Amino acid sequence: MRVGFGVLGPVVAWDTDADGRAIALKGPRHRAVLARLIVARRRVVPVSRLVEDLWTAPPPGAVGAVRTFVAALRRCLEPDRPPRAPARLLVTEGPGYALRADADAVDAWRFEQDVAAAATLPPDGALPRLEEALGRWRGPAYAEFADEGWARGERSRLAELRLHAVERQAEARLALGRAAEAVPDLEAHLAEHPWREGAWRALALALYRTGRQGDALAVLRRARTLLVEQLGLDPGPELRRLKSDILAQAPHLAPATARGGGAARVWADAAAAYDRTVASGARTRLESTVGLLRDLSMTGGGGLLTARRQRVAAVAAAEELGDPELTARVIGAYDVPAIWTRLDDPEQAATIVAAAERTLAALAAGPGAPDDGVPDVEPPDHGEPSGQTPDQESANHEAPGHGAPHHKEPDHTAPDHEPTGHRTPGPRTSEPEVTGHETPGRGATGHGAPHRKEPDHTAPDHEPTGHGTPGPRASEPEVTGHKAPGRGATAHEAPGRVAPGREDTGHGAPRRGASSPGVAGRAVGGRKVTGRWASGREAVGRGSSAPGGDGRGAPGHSTFGRGTAGEAATRHDAIRARLLATVAVESRGGHSGRGRQAARQAEEIARRLDDPALLAFALNGVFMQSFDRAGLAPRRDAIGAELIALSARHGLVAFEVLGHLIRLQARSALADFVSADRHAAAAERLGERHERPLVRVFTEWYRALRLAATGRADEAEAAYRDAATRLDGAGMPGLERGLLPLALLCLRVGRGRPAPTDPELDWGPYAPWARPLVLLARDRRAEAAAALRTVPEPPRDLLLEALWCLTGRAAIALGDRETMARARTALAPAAAELAGAGSGLLTLGPVSRHLADLGG
Repeated sequence: MRVGFGVLGPVVAWDTDADGRAIALKGPRHRAVLARLIVARRRVVPVSRLVEDLWTAPPPGAVGAVRTFVAALRRCLEPDRPPRAPARLLVTEGPGYALRADADAVDAWRFEQDVAAAATLPPDGALPRLEEALGRWRGPAYAEFADEGWARGERSRLAELRLHAVERQAEARLALGRAAEAVPDLEAHLAEHPWREGAWRALALALYRTGRQGDALAVLRRARTLLVEQLGLDPGPELRRLKSDILAQAPHLAPATARGGGAARVWADAAAAYDRTVASGARTRLESTVGLLRDLSMTGGGGLLTARRQRVAAVAAAEELGDPELTARVIGAYDVPAIWTRLDDPEQAATIVAAAERTLAALAAGPGAPDDGVPDVEPPDHGEPSGQTPDQESANHEAPGHGAPHHKEPDHTAPDHEPTGHRTPGPRTSEPEVTGHETPGRGATGHGAPHRKEPDHTAPDHEPTGHGTPGPRASEPEVTGHKAPGRGATAHEAPGRVAPGREDTGHGAPRRGASSPGVAGRAVGGRKVTGRWASGREAVGRGSSAPGGDGRGAPGHSTFGRGTAGEAATRHDAIRARLLATVAVESRGGHSGRGRQAARQAEEIARRLDDPALLAFALNGVFMQSFDRAGLAPRRDAIGAELIALSARHGLVAFEVLGHLIRLQARSALADFVSADRHAAAAERLGERHERPLVRVFTEWYRALRLAATGRADEAEAAYRDAATRLDGAGMPGLERGLLPLALLCLRVGRGRPAPTDPELDWGPYAPWARPLVLLARDRRAEAAAALRTVPEPPRDLLLEALWCLTGRAAIALGDRETMARARTALAPAAAELAGAGSGLLTLGPVSRHLADLGG
């Protein structure tokens, strides 16, 4: 006889071979012994423990009574067992007893299995599994033992799992377009468990999708009332965001379908196969994990927070293994594009930087380190020599170390030049022709003959769709980028011109076909691969792609093996460049020169190795280190232009989004909102297509900035407050905290009004620069003057100009001429920009106006 057990309700047993015929379990003590053994989940429970659990004050002979109960249970559960034959189900072992039930013999165990399996299935597979699992419940778990201490923990655990399953079932119904079916169960669920915010959200969404928008909003109001009045808590960010989305009738709230079911099944099967095949302690798991964390970080919210936390754990685990190259790959694989220059977690960033520096030192001392000294050669600075004007200075973003004799690289402060590759011929009367030379490299024809003029690199400012619209553009000055050495490193290839060894695909981006003249190639996978490709690209694992990534793999997964010393040196350089880029990105906003040096070195190596993905990461580091003084929007605009062109050509979606956001910021600083609008729209399109929810956080703040910059202050204030709701739970505390009060302060200062004085405002990291103005608004001049004297120099980040302007306004109001002079000197290079607009978030108007008031 096969026996099944039920604990999801009163404790029962049945004969599964007799169509579920109930088995009589005699008295309550017998059922208590059985329940206690089921709670133990096949483990031995000593007789002494059974005695303690069954009686508060055990009577004499309690041990004998337990043995009697066990013997009676055995007769019920194994009626055909011969006398004196050992029990096979309720067994004696050591000092006690254990129930050796099969894994699917207990309804609670099967319930857990079904819920866990449903989590790996697409909605159309998960829903029937969850419905079956929930159908097993006949009442509260271990119903007649609710007051027993030994059952309390298990009952709570199963009850919580059931609540989760009910909400997961509702989500599956919503995903399958069956919102109406979800409403009744959710309403009953919330009647018993009103503190489940996830359930309130699912119910409101279900009502909205059934055309009951008013009822959906009423549900959210009811949830808020319960939380505020009975718990004293405001609704969480997801409920607040849902309310805003319902009011705006956001498109993403439309009913979903199960079209992703196939993808979910593939994911589940692949994940299961990976778990079966790759040993739990295998080193490759660390690298695979970092690839997943990289993708998880781009989901925002809890995904981003988890990714950051687990990233540190992964690095620590790699260091424990004592393999510097593995550690370097684990650190460098997390090349998550970064746009905001204030760190979310400074302590964590410092931990990563320290690990990267230790690994760099270990690699330099190791046997694989190249001895030619090349990695220690610092490339030309992206900065500018002192004493130049901003226009002159912006021309210094040069290709490192590969220029032909007597040639200066063209200006890297590019216009709004999109990477489409489709140049439509036509006159461009509004822009001067700026030409450059092709730097020698794999895509070049040689060393670049002096005095040869390259084809025009100016292209219309169209989005990266591949179809440009002809016509002159008077809104942006045309400044071309330079053609960096090799295939992937170029920002602005001249359309219609194909370098030797490439085929023209008709889309402006050359396709690799044959090797360059004079460069030995070898066939890999049916393709001819040049020596530079073979030795350089393999070092960063371009043949292996992380799920959901940008067609790039974790560094270090060599496609060709480790053949020559030259290949080993190349691999070593690529790994080193990723560590340097990591140092640059994670050192953002600081005053140390190490981050800037690391960015330059990473870029030089990436260009020399001719690796697009590595170069994109390095350029992110260069961007993060491009705030050493005010007025550098043109320099950042050029970096963004190269990132867009490079990323569009090589399928690096995340970095293409980054390039658009960088250009959005830069064009805002230059008051070119027509171009900034295009970059916002392009970033949003990519974000929607590739599921990058954080993109809209930045574009919505940008639109509030645009209202502020165009004199629509009241609308801007409302837009800022709406945009701030998207920051709740976005996983970016370095961006979230204090930003809304700072934006409102800038609005008021721009209109000549006093600072907000609400004591509840959380100024976050911006408190030192806001405090003098807040004290002035409260008419506490002496305290304001004291606060102004302690204001630190602003961090070198996207709000550099804005914070200097706030310092300057306080100094003007207090007559502090020394501080006025400092602010004037700091702001002078940005005279042609809008203060703060380079952040893409807020502005205090033209810097020139502040300079005039400061006496500049």
